[in-house]
Amino acid sequence: MTTPDLSAPVIRLSGVTKRFGATTALKDADLSVERGEIVVLLGLSGSGKSTLLRHLDGLETPTAGTVEVLGSSVPSLSGAALRALRSRVGFIFQQFELVPSLTVLENVLTGSLSTVRGPRLGLWSYSRAAKLRALGHLERVGLLDRAYQRSDTLSGGQQQRVAIARALMQRPEILLADEPVASLDPESSDQVMALIREIAADEGLTVVCSLHQVDLAISWADRIVGLRHGEIVLDTSTTGLSKAEVMEIYGRVATTTAELAVVADELGAGSASLVGGVPVATGTRA
Repeated sequence: MTTPDLSAPVIRLSGVTKRFGATTALKDADLSVERGEIVVLLGLSGSGKSTLLRHLDGLETPTAGTVEVLGSSVPSLSGAALRALRSRVGFIFQQFELVPSLTVLENVLTGSLSTVRGPRLGLWSYSRAAKLRALGHLERVGLLDRAYQRSDTLSGGQQQRVAIARALMQRPEILLADEPVASLDPESSDQVMALIREIAADEGLTVVCSLHQVDLAISWADRIVGLRHGEIVLDTSTTGLSKAEVMEIYGRVATTTAELAVVADELGAGSASLVGGVPVATGTRA
């Protein structure tokens, strides 16, 4: 058995272009992610963030270019080989993707469905070890007391915590998250993002997460990769970033002066700021 090279990037994209008919969703994207890194894909709606993420576990195949994840060429995989890769890559979705009528525990257990043999008969389908592991993950996300409650009775923030626990049932090496807090209020957003980072640090996970909130990206990630119109326009560490540099980052991924004005106001950048060469007065609204 070949010993994996732990020093090699766990994700590598080279020249990735993705077209949907006449629309180019990604254009010549190059990206390398090291083991244990926490990376945010930052950009507005339509910038290509979700499309890039979906290439990492084979939900999309590139029109051109190469996608390598955990040493495998993802577009070349199919059947059992693709399922094997996906078992090593957890995915957290914006809309939680829980089964409303199932209990919290049952939803978490679906993260281990690939190990179930024979008919699926609710909780009876899973081993005692799997149930104990699921309960452990629920305790980790602060929802052990809700294990036998229907998932559709939970708040949005609680449902996203269930989705995190479900992803952890796969024992993933990489965790992908597509706008995981877009549906949540600011307090729940901060709690969920802090939880993902804490778990990633404890488990040694590599995380790639798409966001559009620049302030959250700066405070949470090790590194920001900015996308605009399908192109990677920025790749920078978050260490020591100043407010002016935050505005410069947003200037790279935003598309209108109004969008820049809103974020300038939120960050308290002063009565006027020069962002990406454009003077922006705070207080302006889109």
